Formats: sequence, structure tokens, C-alpha cells
Amino acid sequence: MYDVIVVGGGHAGCEACLATSKMGLKTLLITGNLNMVGSMPCNPSIGGPAKGVVVREIDALGGYMGKNADLCQIQTKMLNSSKGPAVRALRFQEDKLLYMSTMKKHLEETQNLDLLECYVEDLIVKDNQIQGVLLEDGKQISAKAVILTTGTYLDSRILRGHWTSKEGPDGQKTSKGISAALKRLGFEIQRLKTGTPPRIKASTIDFSKVKLEPGDDITWHYSFDKGYEAILQKRIPCYLTYTNQEIHQLILANLKESAMYGGVVEGIGPRYCPSIEDKVVKFSDKERHQIFFEPESLSLDQEYIQGFSTSMPVEIQDKMIRLLPGLENCEVIRYAYAIEYDAINPLDIYPSLETKKIKNLFTAGQINGTSGYEEAAGQGLIAGINAGKKIKNESPLILGRDEAYIGVMIDDLVTKGTKEPYRLLTSRAEYRLLLRHDNADLRLREYGYQAGLIDGKAHQDLLQKKAMIQKLCKDFKEIKIKPTKENNQILEKVQSSPIVEGTAIYTLLKRPEISYLTILELCPDLKVEYKDISSVLEQVEIEIKYEGYISKSLQQAEKMRSYDSRKIPNNIDYDDIDNIAIEAREKLKKICPQTIGQASRISGVNPADISVLVVYIENLKNKECTKGKEELK
Repeated sequence: MYDVIVVGGGHAGCEACLATSKMGLKTLLITGNLNMVGSMPCNPSIGGPAKGVVVREIDALGGYMGKNADLCQIQTKMLNSSKGPAVRALRFQEDKLLYMSTMKKHLEETQNLDLLECYVEDLIVKDNQIQGVLLEDGKQISAKAVILTTGTYLDSRILRGHWTSKEGPDGQKTSKGISAALKRLGFEIQRLKTGTPPRIKASTIDFSKVKLEPGDDITWHYSFDKGYEAILQKRIPCYLTYTNQEIHQLILANLKESAMYGGVVEGIGPRYCPSIEDKVVKFSDKERHQIFFEPESLSLDQEYIQGFSTSMPVEIQDKMIRLLPGLENCEVIRYAYAIEYDAINPLDIYPSLETKKIKNLFTAGQINGTSGYEEAAGQGLIAGINAGKKIKNESPLILGRDEAYIGVMIDDLVTKGTKEPYRLLTSRAEYRLLLRHDNADLRLREYGYQAGLIDGKAHQDLLQKKAMIQKLCKDFKEIKIKPTKENNQILEKVQSSPIVEGTAIYTLLKRPEISYLTILELCPDLKVEYKDISSVLEQVEIEIKYEGYISKSLQQAEKMRSYDSRKIPNNIDYDDIDNIAIEAREKLKKICPQTIGQASRISGVNPADISVLVVYIENLKNKECTKGKEELK
């Protein structure tokens, strides 16, 4: 018998099984193809706006995605580097084949973790509690907890035009048994759709017709831990081009041939990653759309055509592709396709990612309605941690919306639900100035340590870093820069006004044009005993420069936390509450929020409903208190 069984070896499954194994629990990962663990069936990259911050959060909590991304990257880029810290995020191009093989090696070397190449046919449930799984070959395996991370493989089918095939991404086998089991157990199943663009033989592309898009000169890192340097030293560029009116006209003339517009697709596609048909139809005022050529691996002569996903039949696709600059005479390795798959309604899960209907059954990733490797990995990590905590009879880890993008995502899913593949965006976070790329370790590493995923040395480094930041914020108010000729010349170099009297470093850092690098020039004798002084000084600079905004965000977050700390009794009967709106009552009964804060974020539940609910709970507590006193008498 295992403590935990994880079903599915995608990004969510890898994080889930690594987390439970690291927590000392005997874990089994079951997946259809062990050579495909951590596969990238869509774009060969990790990160992007908001998503890149999630990868840093995963690393801060003790997850592995960031480390594997560092090892397997072939290009790194800091997005929005010229903008404020709230919107900066990393995006790496990965060698997708190396990413899978490196992930597999790490899984094989992990203690407490067994790997099994097989398919799960059914879930074993007794008295609404998971007992284990039934394999395709008829074998039963018992476990205290099961985590489903099945990606886009649940009863999936590939679509090109009016042609369909029952299979998963990259020609892998689909899984029907789990979908049937979930339906039998009373879960609401919804049909979702995503897609992937064509792959082109790189040596047949005319790159002289497209714009070079290199990465940054600096090699960035996702992981806060040292020692995860790129295995491959070669850096590979991407390329930019655009669609044109010929392509748009061809698409519009053949819309009915598309699986999406021809009535073949049943599922709902992603709003924020639309097919090229959707772009042309919904943004008809746009004369062109960006298309990127992205390398998939140093060992493959293959480019991924980012932004050109389509469900058109092959013969139409071929014409579309050859109308793109640089692809006139290309060789197509694989044509684009749409994929439909089953997912559960995320309103059927708790913030811990345990399902409401079946105890000790957890779900993570696209089965919960999300899209993207990073969103899946973040959920997988939390599901793994909370499955482990459930077995150990510990309280679950529930990240607040002011603590992590992962917290924002899970709260959105379990509170609002989704009818389309959910994608994380910076705009979804009310406190994005608090949820920055640079401070993920300060926000979350303590949680990773408490869960057993961060070792003592890393924890001591965290405490030292926090203490150093606090000390420097204080010292910089006292250390003054003298108005010497040399110092004013340094200020002139960054186009900053000269100083005429001794000026505190704190005051100078308030100037937008001055960074901590300027301070190091002005104060070369500054003694700071910390191994990674640049990360400390970056934090100090941000804390000082954005002090007012950060303070305001913290005050707002504290107010929200006061609502989130007010628990709603599990046995509450919403039908007993008078003066609450009908829609609010229905939503509260369906979602069963765990706190007043979560209830207040449900669409259709108004402030007046929350006020009535708060009064009702207080009266309920008073009655229980009075009843208890009477029983004591």
C-alpha cells in the first residue's frame, strides 16, 4: 500500500509526486509513458507574464520546475524589464527533449518514489473516500490519497477540420476510464479545448525574411538555489514575423472547414490563447498578428510556429503556412490541431485541491480547468503538499491572494469556477506589487520549510537575507552621501540632480533614476556580509522606492485577510438564513465557501448578503455558547 498515488506525469504530476516523496511519504507515480514525463506538447518555453512569477513561487516552496528550467534552457529573457517590478517576469526557451529526460532522471533518483508505466482504468472508492486505483490490466493498488493530474488526456480527441481521432497530445493514448469514474461519482464534467500550431523543419525556413529575436545577454535563473547552470551552453534565438491579408482572406473563405467554426468542436477554447481563426474573426480590425518561430531542441531541426494554432484541415493549413514570410518553401513536420478533453468543474474542489465529493482525492492541472505548464505545476505542488498534510493530520496550506499568484489562481478556480481554460494574468492579482518575481522566496520559502520541502541550510539563508534587508533599510536612513565633486559626477552619469549637502542613501534611492548599482558607486566602502548582496540590495531598493505603494497594498491585504480569517461553519444551512438573495443562496450552497472572504468573492454574492451572513454566523455562535453554558449547569 502506498501513502500517495499520483496519476499523470505532466508538470502537475511531477511536482505532486516530488512533494509527497520529499515529505517522507511512500509515493507511486503512474503515467502512460515514462519517457514523456514533463513533456511540452505545446510551446517549448517556461514562464511569461505572471507565469514566470509562478515558477519562482514553485521554487520558493521547494518545487522542481524552476531548477529543471534552469538546467534545460537555451534562451533566457526578462520580460518588461523597463517597467516596474510588479510586471517583470522571466520567460525561458527550453530544450524540450532535454527537459523531459532531465526530469525523468530526477524522478528516478528521488527517494520514496516509485514509477509505473501503465494506465488507470478506474478509481476505487468506499464510503466516499478514495481507496486506490484499478489499472488497465486489472491490478488494484491501494493508497491513502490519490492525486489526479491527467492533463489533456481525459477522453481526448484530436481535430483537424472535420477529421477527428481519439488520442492525446503528440499521438499518445487517451484515457477514458477516469472520466467515466468521475461521472459515476457525481462530478460535473465539462468539455474544454485547446490547440497547438504547426512544426516546421528549421533548415527549410528562409530566416532572412523574419526579424531576429535574441534572448538577454545575461543568463537569468528561476531557482533561488545555486548550482543549476544550463547543461547546454549554446544560446538559440527566436524570430518574429506577421500574418498578412492573404492569410486572413484564406481563413475567412474557409471558416466552415475549420473544426471550430464547422461545428465539430464541442469544447470551449482558451480566451487568452486563441487560434488564428479566432484572431482573424474576433479582431477583424487588425491588419496583422504577431507570429514567432521558436526552436524546440538543439537536437531537432524543428521550429514551433507560436501564435499560429488552428483546427483547419491539412490542405488549408498548408496554404496558410506558405503565405507566412519565410515559410514559402518550408517542409511541414507536423500540422496544427485542436484537442478536446474532459475536465471537472473546479467548484467541486476545496482550496486545498481536495475534492468535495471524495475524501483524500485531490486534483491538479488541466483537469481543474486551467491551461499552461506553470499553472499545472503550481497546482500539482499544492496538491502534493496538502495530500501529505492530510495524511499527517496537519492543516492544509492555503495561500492567500496577497501571498502568491498560485493563491490567486486556486482561489479564482474554487470560488468563481471557469467555463474555459483558465490562464493566469497579472491583472487577476489585486496585490501584484506584493507578488513580484524578485521576492518569491521572502513570501513563500517559510511555508516550504514548514512543509518539509526546504532544508535547514536554505532556511537559515532565508532568515539571514530577511535580517540583512531589514538592517539595510534602517541603515540607509542614517548613512549619508557627501556632496563631493566625484559623487555629483556619478549622479550626473545617471542624469540625476547634484546634491549640495549630505544626503541619506534612503533619500537618493527614492529618485526613480537611481538604482542600488549607483549607490555602490557612491559608497564603495559599504560593507555587507551576505553571499548574494545584489538580491538583498534589489529588495532594499524596491522597498524604499515603492514604500508608499507597498504600504497601501499591505493595508488593503490586511483588511482582506481579516475576512479570510473568519471561518464559516461546515454545518451551516443557507436555507435557514432569511433576507439573503436567491442567487446568493444558490451560489453559497453550491460552492460552500470556507471563509467570509471567499464568500465575498463569489460572483452574485453582494455586500448586503455578506452582512446578513456575518450576523447569522454570530447569532449561531452565541446560541451555541449559551447552549454550552446551560449544559454545564
